Amino acid sequence: MSTSQPPDWPHCAQDADPAADPVGCRGIHVPGHTACLAHLTDADREAYLAGLTPSASIDHRGTTFTELLLTALLDALRAPASGHPHLGDAWFESATFQAVAGFDSATFQGNAGFDSATFQGNAGFDSATFQGNAGFDSATFEAVAGFDSATFQGDARFNSATFQGDARFNSATFEAVAWFDSATFEAVAWFVSATFEAVAWFVSATFQGDAGFDSATFQGNAWFDSATFEAVAGFDSATFQAVAGFDSATFQAVARFNSATFVEADEFGPLVCAGWLVLSGARFGGPVTLSGAMRRLECRRTRWSSTAEIRLRYATVDFAHAVFEYPLTIAAEPDPFMHNNGQALTEDLLSSAYDPGVRVASLRGVDAAHLVLADLDLQDCLFTGTVHLDQLRLEGACAFNAAPPGVHWRRWKALRFTERCVLAEEHHWRASRPGAVPGWVPGTGRTAGPMQLAPVYRALRKAFEDGKHEPGAADFYYGEMEMRRHADGIPCSERWLLTAYWALSGYGLRASRALAWLGTAMLLTIVLLMAFGLAQDDPKQTATGTVPAGGGKVTFEIDKDDPQNPSGNRFTGERFEKALNVTLNSVVFRSSGQDLTTAGTYIEMTSRLTEPVLLGLAVLAIRNRVKR
Repeated sequence: MSTSQPPDWPHCAQDADPAADPVGCRGIHVPGHTACLAHLTDADREAYLAGLTPSASIDHRGTTFTELLLTALLDALRAPASGHPHLGDAWFESATFQAVAGFDSATFQGNAGFDSATFQGNAGFDSATFQGNAGFDSATFEAVAGFDSATFQGDARFNSATFQGDARFNSATFEAVAWFDSATFEAVAWFVSATFEAVAWFVSATFQGDAGFDSATFQGNAWFDSATFEAVAGFDSATFQAVAGFDSATFQAVARFNSATFVEADEFGPLVCAGWLVLSGARFGGPVTLSGAMRRLECRRTRWSSTAEIRLRYATVDFAHAVFEYPLTIAAEPDPFMHNNGQALTEDLLSSAYDPGVRVASLRGVDAAHLVLADLDLQDCLFTGTVHLDQLRLEGACAFNAAPPGVHWRRWKALRFTERCVLAEEHHWRASRPGAVPGWVPGTGRTAGPMQLAPVYRALRKAFEDGKHEPGAADFYYGEMEMRRHADGIPCSERWLLTAYWALSGYGLRASRALAWLGTAMLLTIVLLMAFGLAQDDPKQTATGTVPAGGGKVTFEIDKDDPQNPSGNRFTGERFEKALNVTLNSVVFRSSGQDLTTAGTYIEMTSRLTEPVLLGLAVLAIRNRVKR
């Protein structure tokens, strides 16, 4: 109400000044008088108060109350049995309470109207009972507003109210609708253990200090749409039995929902959280869609008892030991979230974050049988301890970490790691080893070893294979074999075999390595054949026989000279051509038909054994990279 406009009721007009204050005192006339309660003569005031009885209705709109005046009024309304004030309809719209307003344990048996009232001192309504509607719309609480254990049996209206001091509604009970739309809480707002039996409206409310709704119970819909939480928002152990509406809500700091229960909430968001959104230990009883842009989403030991979809932007996600009883999808949203009215969700709080992608920090202890990951960054994700990881579904572009690129020197030895997808835990393990090369990222806390990582790689390989992504599965097969090769718990013979398999062909996945060995083997075979394997000259055949004197059948014996070891110039073009022919036939496991020395025979046998194997490994590696 404008200070220059007179109120709608007959007012006192005391101290009116045509120039400075033409309205004067705005207090309503006391019945039978032309002044408000504050400006009555002492005799008239005592007579009026003496005529009041408990449960009487009073109307003191616009009146200014000192602590003594309010105490005298409430003393006149105290019930002898309880010693607490009992009021019928109580109208205090636009009233001003200059000191403590002590309505503690008062009972308002009718409607209570405090709209636009100003409480300059503490407002005490602890344990008060409002049997009718309670109106505090646009009221201003300049000090503490105490409503601890208050009971609102009718509607409680605090729309556009301003709480400049602490607002305490701990253990308060709202049996009807609770209205806090556009209310401003400049200090701490406490609703710990409060009970909202009907709808709770906090639409567009502003919490500048900490907001505490720990252990609160929302039996009806809870609407926090477009609410702003500038400090910590605590909903630990809160219960939402119906809608939990946080559409367009903004959390500028941490939002805690530890052990909260969402019985039937079908949507949670989209919201914006510049800090952490903590849902650890929370329970979702029905199908739900959780969406929002946030720095971090922590869902440790969170339980979903129905299907769920989580769509995020900018977030780092921790789902360690979470429980999914039904299919659950975690996906990155490529574009800003849209409201039903077509407007985009404002993400100004996250403007400093350059990447709107979603990163997964941990899936340890999760049963992944019902889990779907879509378009997520898994570079830092911890997988050890995940159950049924082979049934994990990976959709879209899910990115894993990679081995350090380039050539690295360890003392005198050059190391080059093959380009492949690598788990974050392998990074941590390799970085923890003595003499680790730069590029491997160290971890914090317990580091998993090769024995723990091998089954993780194996399960992820199967997940890719089941998803018909064979080339992607190849990297995880390579990782599995690497971990088995480095594990301490396998026999030395198996480790040597794996080392040879790795060195020759990269576990059947590196065609270039197998082809390089094949080329080396062929070149060595050619050189050895030219040096020792090819005979000096082609062996000559000699036929001998005896003609019987009387004629008849002649018998010939054909002998072939033994191949002679080479001498003289062994590296000629002719000998190279013969050696190449022998080697090429050996690669395809055929005999060349060339005359060889004894040493050459053994060289050819070795070539026919090893070189087809190397060729087969190269073909296998190419097949593993291109098959679908």
